[in-house]
Amino acid sequence: MDRVARRYFIRGRVQGVGFRFFVERVAHELGIRGYTRNLDDGRVEVYAIGTPEQLEELLGYLRRGPRWADVRGIDEQEAPVEKVSGFRIAW
Repeated sequence: MDRVARRYFIRGRVQGVGFRFFVERVAHELGIRGYTRNLDDGRVEVYAIGTPEQLEELLGYLRRGPRWADVRGIDEQEAPVEKVSGFRIAW
C-alpha cells in the first residue's frame, strides 16, 4: 500500500468545539498517522499520512466535523511523507 501525505487547513468555527479530538479519534479509526493542531489565525491544521482511499474518507469527516463545528472551507495540499508514528494532537 502506497502511503501519501496531505495537509488540510480547516476554516470556520473549528476551535473550541472539540475538532482536534474528533480528528484524532477518526484518524485512529481509519489507521491514519499524523497530527492536528490549532493555528493562531483560527484554523485547524491536519497533517495526515495514509492511502489515498483513507485520506479521501478522512476528508469527508473533516468536511462534517464534530457536532458544534461549522466548517466553512478546507484547503488541501500535498505534503512530504514524514516519519510519524500514530496520530496525535500537537500543542
